[in-house]
Parts: sequence; structure tokens; C-alpha cells
Amino acid sequence: MRKLTQLILITATMIATPAFAEMKIAVLNYQMALLESDAAKKYAVDAEKKFGPQLNKLKALEGDAKRIQDTVAKAGQKMQDAERERLELEFKQKARDFQFQSKELNEAKAASDRDMLKQLKPKLDQAVEEVIKKGNYDLVVERGSIVDVKPQFDITRQVIERMNQLR
Repeated sequence: MRKLTQLILITATMIATPAFAEMKIAVLNYQMALLESDAAKKYAVDAEKKFGPQLNKLKALEGDAKRIQDTVAKAGQKMQDAERERLELEFKQKARDFQFQSKELNEAKAASDRDMLKQLKPKLDQAVEEVIKKGNYDLVVERGSIVDVKPQFDITRQVIERMNQLR
């Protein structure tokens, strides 16, 4: 609702302003500019290497728990009570381990993502500012608040290219 209100206000201002015809307007997909940068792509590869083994352990743990659950579901009636209880206990333990390790992995990944964002955001802001100055834009609108835009008004690629040039 807030974005719709902003869009209506911007549109009303543009219509009411005679100088609107002379305004230079651009659209930017800020999130795409960040995620499509070379630095973000490199981070994604590095994160896959860093967190991949933990993710594989989680998948194996999930597979083990699923096999135990399937065994109990299929043959539970035919099993000795002690065997069925042992398998149910083992399943509960694997489920707890999975939840704990999953939470731990999610927290580590989130912290890593925050660190990456903290490093890349200043570069992205600098790239955006440079592209805006170079293009001499009067108004830059976030892509998420726009229904449709002609490609010539979208400066996202320019920002990505400029960000990739920054070191």
C-alpha cells in the first residue's frame, strides 16, 4: 500500500510539474545489482565450498531419519517392541540432531551473508552514485515499485558493470 501511495504521489508530481518533460528518470533494481555483481557471485561460490560439507551432512542425516521412519512404518507391526522402540528413539535423536545442525548452519550462513553485505554495500552505493552522476539523472526509482519500464530507462546493468570495475 505504501509503494502504491508513493507511486501515485510521484506520478501526480510528474504530471503537475511542467519541468517533468525535461526530467531524466531511471529505474534501478538494487537487489539485482548487488546479487549479479562479480563479488557476489564469487561469494556464492565460496559459500558453497564453505557450507557445502555441512549441508551434505544434513542431507545424510535427513536421509537416515527418513529410512528409519519408513522402516518403522512398513515393518513396525511385525517388529519386536524393543526393536521398534529402539528405532523410534533413534529417529527422534536424528530429528533433534537435524534440527540443531540445521539451525546452526542457517545462523552461520546468515552471519556470513551479513558480513558479505557489509563489505559490498559501500561499493554498490558508490557505483550507484557514479552512474547517477554520469547519467545526470533527476529521479531514480527502485524497480520493485514500478509495474513496467522500457529497457533504456533501467540503469541496473550499468551499476553492475561499474561495481565490477571497483576494487
